[in-house]
Amino acid sequence: MELSGRAALVTGGGTGIGRATALQLASRGCSVAVNYSRSADAADETAALARDAGVDAIAVRGDVADDADCRRVVDSVVDAFGRLDVLVNSAGTTVFVPHDDLDGTDADDWQRIFAVNCIGPFQMMRAAADRLRADGGAEVVNVSSVSGVAGVGSSLPYCASKAALNNLTVTMARVLAPEVRVNAVAPGFVTGRWWIEGQGEDVHDFVRDVAADRAPLKAVCEPDDVADAILGLIAGSDLTTAQVVVVDGGMLIAT
Repeated sequence: MELSGRAALVTGGGTGIGRATALQLASRGCSVAVNYSRSADAADETAALARDAGVDAIAVRGDVADDADCRRVVDSVVDAFGRLDVLVNSAGTTVFVPHDDLDGTDADDWQRIFAVNCIGPFQMMRAAADRLRADGGAEVVNVSSVSGVAGVGSSLPYCASKAALNNLTVTMARVLAPEVRVNAVAPGFVTGRWWIEGQGEDVHDFVRDVAADRAPLKAVCEPDDVADAILGLIAGSDLTTAQVVVVDGGMLIAT
């Protein structure tokens, strides 16, 4: 897809992978709507940085776990830009609980994690479907995780939610074809806010260093590395759909 003159919506776009993706889209001439649920200041800053790149950009509040919010966000984007060509489902949540602590998560954890990580992307795709189809060619990229491929990660419900998102990516690629291509990226460890807020900076640095040492490429992801993969799917071949692209420095093949 040629991105200049197009319009994109990035959920969870105020921070981390979402922010990096929004700014890369803006750098290619794509108008950007930065969705957020809590990080208003960060989303406003991301939108301002996108405008500095010479495109239209707005910040739009909405909880992807709320279907009415999803529909309102899409309407706001279309009102602002007159079109919607790209949807990046980057919003996510988790809890940090060892997998063998079977009593460490409760039903509320499972329901909230699935609501944001799996039901949310579905609701966003459903809300956006007509607009994505309207201009004859559009892209959806879901931000998954190696947790959904290998069952490793912050908690059992997080792993299960990302596995469900991978399956949803395939089924929605079938449903929305031929006008809309649906793919996913599955990052490994990603540096920054997610781990620091969840586990503290010392744990973040320790896990980062261990993961980088084990990975064949001797590196872990920065948010921009994941955004590169997302942009590769959006701006690359128009015949790629229903794929889950792992971005992990080779972590999953480490022995």
